[in-house]
Amino acid sequence: MSRVPRCLLTLALCAPLLSVQAGQASQADPGVTQPALTATTAATGLPRTPEQLATTITLADLAFRVDPSRQRLDGDASLHLRADRPVARLVVDLDRNYAIVSVTVDGMPARWSNPEGRMTVELPRPLAAGAQATLRIAYGGHPHVAKKAPWDGGIVWATAPTGEPWVATAVQGEGCDLLWPCIDHPMAKPLEVIERVTVPSPLVAVGNGVAEGMEERDGWRTYRWRARMPDTYAITLNVGPYELLEADYRSRFGNVIPLRYWYLKGHRQKAEGLFAEFAPMLDFFEETIGPYPFADEKMGVVETPYLGMEHQTVNAYGNDYRKSETGYDWLLQHEFAHEWFGNQLTNVDWDDFWLHEGFGTYMQPLYLQWLRGDMEYMAALMKMRSVLMLRHPIVAGRTMTEKDVSDAGRGPGNDVYYKGALMLHTLRGLIGDAAFLRATRELVYGTDTPRPGNFHPRFASTDDFIAIVNRVTGKDYGWFFDVYLRSIQLPQLLAERDGSTLSLRWKTEGDKPFPMPVQVRVGDHVVDVPMAGGRGAVTIAAGESYTIDPHSRVLRDLPWMADYQRDMAERARAAARP
Repeated sequence: MSRVPRCLLTLALCAPLLSVQAGQASQADPGVTQPALTATTAATGLPRTPEQLATTITLADLAFRVDPSRQRLDGDASLHLRADRPVARLVVDLDRNYAIVSVTVDGMPARWSNPEGRMTVELPRPLAAGAQATLRIAYGGHPHVAKKAPWDGGIVWATAPTGEPWVATAVQGEGCDLLWPCIDHPMAKPLEVIERVTVPSPLVAVGNGVAEGMEERDGWRTYRWRARMPDTYAITLNVGPYELLEADYRSRFGNVIPLRYWYLKGHRQKAEGLFAEFAPMLDFFEETIGPYPFADEKMGVVETPYLGMEHQTVNAYGNDYRKSETGYDWLLQHEFAHEWFGNQLTNVDWDDFWLHEGFGTYMQPLYLQWLRGDMEYMAALMKMRSVLMLRHPIVAGRTMTEKDVSDAGRGPGNDVYYKGALMLHTLRGLIGDAAFLRATRELVYGTDTPRPGNFHPRFASTDDFIAIVNRVTGKDYGWFFDVYLRSIQLPQLLAERDGSTLSLRWKTEGDKPFPMPVQVRVGDHVVDVPMAGGRGAVTIAAGESYTIDPHSRVLRDLPWMADYQRDMAERARAAARP
């Protein structure tokens, strides 16, 4: 998800969601004391050091040994690094609570230090621009345990309903350094990743990308996976008594996409129902946005002991096969959206997180409109509108960590999802479907004519998207994004009727320009009001009624919505009193 908000829209109701399915335990071994994370390890997206900025991980060859009986993880990571600029030492991020077994550079022992979770490794000699080196780190210990994944990061040690160990990871908020030595920043994706995951037989280990075989020896199985350019927090471990549903999907673009779902033993019937939803969701995204970005690997999903996460090509699914009146599984669809908005397109900084979550969330009502029509589309948007928080701007204009954004106490929190989605609905109505979808495609693929094989994973910022919208439309829409993304409060549309004239005026936070056109129903017809300079007027005959924005195209301040939210909050507080 991105992590889903604690009260993610189900499109039927908004209710607290549990991170662990009923009947499974997820807790640390009571005999193991979990040390605190350092501030560096607990954050993801901190500014990179000069050494990290100067290096690219061309290949991360990661070997993991997962021992559920001891709740232990042993890792052996070989990072093939390229110096893009001269560099005198290497710096990677790794939780200091692991015991380091060895550190070598090109096979030779190296001096290192890791006081705060940002490991510095001395080089025998500086690397010139273009030079390469292999940093190998062997480590082990008890990985940080998530208390309520995915809202806090770490590993989940659980037990499947049939009694076998069930293990999964989710590290979006804290970052890849909880599991392996990485450069813990959105812009630091490895160009390629190999995962070799060793688990007790007969458990199955499911990973990112393409399966390259399994070897079994002495009661242990080693599964090998290979992925290209996965998002740093999307590299995952999934271990359990899994069974597999598989099929091949012929895309509207002519290529064949492997569909794979690893489900828990005993869940076959429910799993088949979920698996049947893969193809229509894939068709929607390919028709609406463009080609599935990882078609040469797989569209994969794995059942997990927590709600969900957009792990590239192997999305975590833990919604317990809940049914909805919408007729599809919202969690499956939301995480799948992130293959485009999060994995193919990755924000350059967590301050641009709405590019993942605003777009990812808007894909749900858009899918409903594609499936069912306008009524369910508008109903879904209304649910979103009722839970806006409006305490912080979506975009702060400075470098942010993930928790700076997702923690509603210090950042926009759920507004990244819902205000972002509602803003996109408004943008679509403002510039039209053709321009909106073209701008979205160019944001995701770097081209308006994506075809399998003619695009690569991309990074983008808020300003990049604004520039695309301006170019596609031939107009400057900076004012639109300034009010919706960089302001806290929604614009107010003030209306005053004087005789036969209805005067309209936009009022914005800081009096920012906002020439947003609006529609007004007057009697039995709809009038378009340009609102040049943020003002406009409509002539209304005696006895005629009117409705402002009759088709709900514009996200704006609604006083009655604030009254509703206050009332609901007061009732919740009263119900909580003893």
